[in-house]
Amino acid sequence: METVLDINITRVENSKLNDLNLENIPFGKYFSDHMLEAEYENGEWKNIEIKPYQPLIIQPSLAALHYGQSIFEGIKAYKDTNGEGYIFRPYDNFLRFNLSAERMCMPTVPEEIFMDGMKQLVAIDKNWIPFREDHSMYIRPLMFATDVLLGVRPSDTYKFMIILSPSGPYYTTPMKIYVEEKYTRSVKGGAGFSKNAGNYATSMIAAKEAREKGYDQVLWTDAIEHKWLQEVGMMNVMFIIDGVAVTPELSEGTILNGVTRNSVIVMLQEMGIEVQERRLNIDEVVEAYKKGLLQEVFGTGTAATIAPIQELGYGDLRMPFDVSSFKIATALRKQFDDIRYSRIPDTHGWMVKV
Repeated sequence: METVLDINITRVENSKLNDLNLENIPFGKYFSDHMLEAEYENGEWKNIEIKPYQPLIIQPSLAALHYGQSIFEGIKAYKDTNGEGYIFRPYDNFLRFNLSAERMCMPTVPEEIFMDGMKQLVAIDKNWIPFREDHSMYIRPLMFATDVLLGVRPSDTYKFMIILSPSGPYYTTPMKIYVEEKYTRSVKGGAGFSKNAGNYATSMIAAKEAREKGYDQVLWTDAIEHKWLQEVGMMNVMFIIDGVAVTPELSEGTILNGVTRNSVIVMLQEMGIEVQERRLNIDEVVEAYKKGLLQEVFGTGTAATIAPIQELGYGDLRMPFDVSSFKIATALRKQFDDIRYSRIPDTHGWMVKV
């Protein structure tokens, strides 16, 4: 029999949901009634509770504010056609969260706190999961240093939290992506594989400059030659080149090991499509485009799911695509939706019932 983590639960008296319409709700703007919180001190996790979503009281000397020990994850929960709640592949995110923690010299979070705490929190706020196509409950686990002294060293204390945000689609239209040649997101031996706050902070200037050029996000390249492709802003990237799916490999630790990326690889292989995880040079992509062999480009990520890319920019070269002709990305998106909303059997055990 499964053991349920004993969590102190304080419920809200009146739900904010009474004053909120979940239809076409923007991504990441609203948050559910409750949150989970746990504290790490003297080598152990304690004070695990679910309580009303509320502000935190912190001191100006909080270590996370000065030295950047902060990590997070992104997970989604859905309602199927019967109104039952399911979380998509949370265990994979749990494993990745603790990889991020180890890289940032932070304690790992026990499975029962992360997984069972998440399940209980989502169950309490189950009504916040939108019962609508392309909508979901975005789950954000996070951890940050809580020592209140200055000094460049790992903190001795930490706070782990989970908050929930009902959301509509992250990207409502196909994206335009610019290949970044000036700034660097990650290098071999760095922390590109971890979901730490600093990775996203340093990426903002490149995205800002790309938007000034008419693009939505950047496709990162390596730090040495600025030729070898890595990932797009908040998602991994896939190229369909002459019928073969090619995506940058993970071996150098410069890009995120995406849960959606891994799911897409499995689905592509089941569709009989060859998948190559390897180093990919922008010159190869340009050559394939000029020869008419670059058939589709799309992003994969928790927030974006399958995001078609309608234009790729590299220097002065613009490479537009007719996304309406994307057969593989469209098929993947449909299969994802069918699995998440229980329209077809989940043969991989990806959906965890709340």
